[in-house]
Amino acid sequence: MRLAAVDGLRLIAAVMVAAYHFLGTPTPHFWGKTELRDIAPTLHQISGYGWLGVEFFFIISGFVICMSCWGRTPAQFAVSRVSRLFPAYWVTILLVVVVVLIAQAAHWPAAATIDPRTVLGNLTMVPGPLGLDLVSGVSWTLWVEARFYLLMAVLLVFGLSYSRMVVFCAAWLFMAVIALELHSDLLNEILLTRYAGLFISGIVLYLMRRFGQSLMLWLLLAFAWCYELTLLQVRVAEHTTSSSAEGHVSWMMCASVLTVCGGLVAVAGIGPLARVQWGWLITAGGITYPFYLVHQSIGVPLAKGILRAIPQIGGLTSVAGALTCMLILAALIHRWVERSFGSYLRRRLTLELSAPHRAPAPDLR
Repeated sequence: MRLAAVDGLRLIAAVMVAAYHFLGTPTPHFWGKTELRDIAPTLHQISGYGWLGVEFFFIISGFVICMSCWGRTPAQFAVSRVSRLFPAYWVTILLVVVVVLIAQAAHWPAAATIDPRTVLGNLTMVPGPLGLDLVSGVSWTLWVEARFYLLMAVLLVFGLSYSRMVVFCAAWLFMAVIALELHSDLLNEILLTRYAGLFISGIVLYLMRRFGQSLMLWLLLAFAWCYELTLLQVRVAEHTTSSSAEGHVSWMMCASVLTVCGGLVAVAGIGPLARVQWGWLITAGGITYPFYLVHQSIGVPLAKGILRAIPQIGGLTSVAGALTCMLILAALIHRWVERSFGSYLRRRLTLELSAPHRAPAPDLR
């Protein structure tokens, strides 16, 4: 059964990230001569915590991926992830290339330069490991998700059960601590030490939903959360690197916001909101992924273009207009790309994986 409230949380997480990129970024002169903190000081201060939406996504992902994995083979899981993620991603990359080409033709300032090699590498969804710049700025999170999927796929080879999932989560958390102790870059990358506690928390919440709450699961959740909130300080420091961010991005506030996010997943997954079946929440969840992909790399240049063309409307109006356009674009991508091409891709890959292997071609020599 699809959990409508969890779908709604996805959109909330995406809006948090968009708020950070549009209103909370500490980048000086982001909207021209007037600083964001002068245009909308309260919104700027609140939106400065929007980057935690990414962490919110990872908690939700732990819950949802564990739920979607259950009862599937590794091949079925791989097909579901490829058909879910790649169609909208490919379209986004191509749209960003079009936006950049238009910006260059119009001689707009700060238009990025994209070469064919960079575009091809980005179409693989792993441009970072290939040493390339990201065409879609938010796509670094997809590489994090992909490594989580790989860990789950390995576990699927042995089959999912309550005991195996508990052992897996405990072992993952323990190995992540060892990786930190050894200062091993390799282990940190494989074990996702920065975000392991978030994914594990989501998994444990799903286990509570499927098998009921127990002392063991609550202890595992508590250890994972303490681990993650401790490491959160590293990310807080990374987001407090400019004078405009100092003074309002604190570990205590970030830990509180993230804990509220985790609590919302719990309420939506195992609490009273789990019974909610409002259709509009499912629709909201459907447009979340494409909106997340397009809001920064297309939405921000659009907002700047609107402000440049009509400066008298002000920064906030241009932001509102761009975000509205991105929601419409996301709905179009969801309808015509994800639901059409994504479904076709899923059917074809499933058919080809289930079909018997063809005999090798005869040797005509």
